[in-house]
Amino acid sequence: MNPSVSAIHHFTIGCAPADLPVLLAFYTRILGLQNGYRPALRYPGHWLYAGGHAIVHLNALLQTSPARGSGPLDHVALKAHGLAATRAALRSAKVPFSETPLKGTSLHQVFLNDPLGLKVELNFDLASEEQGVQAVP
Repeated sequence: MNPSVSAIHHFTIGCAPADLPVLLAFYTRILGLQNGYRPALRYPGHWLYAGGHAIVHLNALLQTSPARGSGPLDHVALKAHGLAATRAALRSAKVPFSETPLKGTSLHQVFLNDPLGLKVELNFDLASEEQGVQAVP
């Protein structure tokens, strides 16, 4: 029997030790994740949490920074809420982004890149936002 996959558990960003500060700042200050508990592993890093769940693992597994735009991973999509506040925070931090409303749905996507060039997609449910309902992470 195959496992029943229902959501993304986490994604790991492999980087050099020198990349950790800028990545930590991006994912905590720009995307609002919280730096939290990480077991004692053999390499430095951070686990970043949303809703009590470590969804981003930053692991300094490499000797040098990875080349931008390499590898088969195109982007990582995350459920988000607070579209207006997100726009304001991205503009304030001078982080370039683009937006795409998905026709025929209540989803609105915001695309940006992390400091190593990984494309991050934030998905906002506008129906929930209009009703003042905070989307569950």
